[in-house]
Amino acid sequence: MAELDWRAIVYPDTEAGSGDAGAAGYGHVRPAGLDTSHGVALYLDDISVSFDGFKALNKLSLTIGVGELRCIIGPNGAGKTTMMDVITGKTRPDEGQAWFGQTIDLLKLREAEVVAAGIGRKFQKPTVFEDLSVQDNLELALKADKRVRGTLRFRLNAEQRDRIEEVLGLIGLHDQAARRAGDLSHGQKQWLEIGMLLMLEPKLLLLDEPVAGMTDFETDRTAELFVSLAGRHTLMVVEHDMEFVRKIAHKVTVLHEGSVLAEGSLEQVQADPRVVEVYLGR
Repeated sequence: MAELDWRAIVYPDTEAGSGDAGAAGYGHVRPAGLDTSHGVALYLDDISVSFDGFKALNKLSLTIGVGELRCIIGPNGAGKTTMMDVITGKTRPDEGQAWFGQTIDLLKLREAEVVAAGIGRKFQKPTVFEDLSVQDNLELALKADKRVRGTLRFRLNAEQRDRIEEVLGLIGLHDQAARRAGDLSHGQKQWLEIGMLLMLEPKLLLLDEPVAGMTDFETDRTAELFVSLAGRHTLMVVEHDMEFVRKIAHKVTVLHEGSVLAEGSLEQVQADPRVVEVYLGR
């Protein structure tokens, strides 16, 4: 489970992948409360990132509204993953700004602190605890005191049990609650990991190619899930499956060479000759 280190959630006082809380030199930043009174959940301004002379992001600017379901598309190498790495604190940009709401400067936060601030990220490959039951996975991800001593004493209260029941219903795994997670289908594991993120009560969900490898039924069910989550959560969905995008998208952003190439409805961006040339025509 290298991509998503759940220690950042289970042990929030520990930097994921590091035993030194101050290793990056940022210290413990206590983010201010999320303020989205202006209707903006995520604001990226002139973000640039270079790797060995290659510009992965080139003055990328992007705004996503509260409760919006935004689809991000673009060719390989367009900067989609790097953009999410910047948002979640995994990569520090060379320049630019990244704000969560009006008050939380994401560039001052470490990865675990970004999670605590209310941003959840799901990678393409599901990373669940396969030897635990579906319900145990959700319980482990529950937003609570999960330091070692707290875990030993932890007992679910009625509100937490209700929350697990609610999430099981949302992700369509209520009848699989006692099943070993490793025995689920690929799509069900994807839903379980989304459920684990929902247990953290995120305001913003970043979802990387969530329907890759799914059956048609699982893809349709995932589309229904995302549409149901929009409004209660803000969603950024990176996806190559254009039929899936068509099912869920109101607004689409096309990235190319590290910056925004086009933005609008799916029909608008599909009709843009620049998008056809660099992405859809291939």
